[in-house]
Amino acid sequence: MRPQLKDYAYDTIVEFIRQKVEESGGNGVVVGLSGGIDSALVSKLCVDAVGAEKVLNIFMPSGSSSRSDRKDAEEFSNDIGAEFRTVEITPAVEAFKMILPSIDRKELLGNVMARCRMVVLMHQANLMGRVVMGTGNKSELLVGYYTKYGDGGVDFLPIGDLYKTEVRELARKVGVSRRIIEKAPSAGLWEGQTDEGELGVSYDKLDQILLGFEQLISNREISQQTGIDLNIVDMVWRRHLDTVHKRKAPLIPKICSRTIGLDWRE
Repeated sequence: MRPQLKDYAYDTIVEFIRQKVEESGGNGVVVGLSGGIDSALVSKLCVDAVGAEKVLNIFMPSGSSSRSDRKDAEEFSNDIGAEFRTVEITPAVEAFKMILPSIDRKELLGNVMARCRMVVLMHQANLMGRVVMGTGNKSELLVGYYTKYGDGGVDFLPIGDLYKTEVRELARKVGVSRRIIEKAPSAGLWEGQTDEGELGVSYDKLDQILLGFEQLISNREISQQTGIDLNIVDMVWRRHLDTVHKRKAPLIPKICSRTIGLDWRE
């Protein structure tokens, strides 16, 4: 029981990007390029959809960012012909350290860093009349592994219906470098931080579990079919439930006949 990349995934996503940019009246897209696989794939798909001249990749390092990530991001952007810029967010992060309590806690500092990056991307998109293409995948979204109003603060999520294992497969098909594909996934929010370390489960196992949820299979049956310990399946299920709020617009109490987010249809 593993996610299988659909044959039409590439064409569907490229057409989605093209349509959304056109519908928005935008002049192109802005992508936060981290040096990792998700953002590399999104950037390449955007180039294929609207052309390299309409794609701006922004690398936003902080004190915990690695030189290799910067090098990988710049080389990849040059390879696909997209514009590349570096915006150092450390000054903004340091300013927040002066006014926010308990900022020494790494998870809180990580959220601040993610929101600083969102501000940079949105500002540049507004300045250029473009849209921000997010880089979150389905695995991250389903367990809330992103910062609300940080890396979750984007206009569109073109790979949001691809599990991480499918992202890897599609990245190989479109020519993302092996070095980037095989790199340990990390948000780069503090030294030594990795996605799988924080999640407490490998993406390979996580995707099997999440696919079981998608197919409405019970936790126990998922465990039996995959051989993954039931405690891990239950842990992922709790994380999925605890992060429902991240996947929804802010709730509004119903007063009128049609309410935004409930029964108002756009």
